[in-house]
Amino acid sequence: MTILAPPVPSLQIGRIALDVPVVLAPMAGITNTAFRRLCREFGAGLYVSEMITSRALVERTEGSMRLIKHHESETPRSIQLYGVDPATVEAAVRLLVDEDRADHIDLNFGCPVPKVTRKGGGAALPWKLDLFREIVERAVGAAGDLPLTIKMRKGIDSDHLTYLEAGRIAEGAGVASIALHARTASEFYSGHADWSAIAKLKQAITSVPVLGNGDIWSGADAIRMVQETGCDGVVVGRGCLGRPWLFGELAAAFRGETEIPQPSLGTVAATLRRHAELLVDFFDGDEDHACRDIRKHIAWYFKGYPVGGDLRAGLATVESLQQMDDLLGQLDWQLPYPGADAEGPRGRAGTPKRPSLPDGWLLSRELADTQRAEVAEAELHNSGG
Repeated sequence: MTILAPPVPSLQIGRIALDVPVVLAPMAGITNTAFRRLCREFGAGLYVSEMITSRALVERTEGSMRLIKHHESETPRSIQLYGVDPATVEAAVRLLVDEDRADHIDLNFGCPVPKVTRKGGGAALPWKLDLFREIVERAVGAAGDLPLTIKMRKGIDSDHLTYLEAGRIAEGAGVASIALHARTASEFYSGHADWSAIAKLKQAITSVPVLGNGDIWSGADAIRMVQETGCDGVVVGRGCLGRPWLFGELAAAFRGETEIPQPSLGTVAATLRRHAELLVDFFDGDEDHACRDIRKHIAWYFKGYPVGGDLRAGLATVESLQQMDDLLGQLDWQLPYPGADAEGPRGRAGTPKRPSLPDGWLLSRELADTQRAEVAEAELHNSGG
């Protein structure tokens, strides 16, 4: 694979300096400590936690406290928060700062899931400019010297775009960087990301880095996004599902390396086994829990590789590491990388759909008093963005 010369050698997010301008996007049920450690073993960049609900964190629920834990090898420590109530978001940020649990905090304004947007949360929230401004300003204030960033979408749909106004508000509030997933909530993960929106945001935001997100499936895609949009770095989500070595490819691409090795079936099998081992550690030695969690990754890992249906089915129902070892031992570890069949889109895509929103949400850019209680309910749900 040939990679063009690197357009961006590094990335500065507040006081955090990254050798390569790459960020792992938070993904619910995916970017736990185990997966972050695995990605880090292959490459470089900033590896963000699963999205954590600010209310659950303030209430110190068992699940939220587990999710904010980092392995000692993880540095810098990055946590993404989701919230709709300014006071609760501020309290959650302050908890992370006061207890020294993070080196970087990101706020999620990109979730397109109906159960969140119908309460005014996620990608629907920046439509209410006053609420968005208050959340970001209070979070930045609570973060102090800690870099606080935001991740958002273009808007609700093509008729209700929010990203340029939200970007300017966030820049004025003092965020350390702004990431844009170049789709609207109505597009979900379908079609193609609109990279021209990333270019427009980059032109509008002049004092902090702008990061692009959407349709980064390879190192070449990342280089092309930076060249076409002028963005300062890339955020990678679905492209690394079953491909944690993508971070090695991205690092090599940004360093200008021209030849990037691709994994044999043996490398894939060994990586899957390492992932399962790290999950056992993450779940405090609970091998059963780890095996149940790894099952959802099987199809992603072996996409495009000549692995029989019975073997795939066995791995997708694996119950122990020994059983996994027995099944992986049946593979031909010498089989080479299959090429295009193993590349391209992966993970959920969905189809365009009309966003679910609170009644009367689009009638005004300001939050009505009657809507505040309804919006608060969105914080009870968790999802990605």
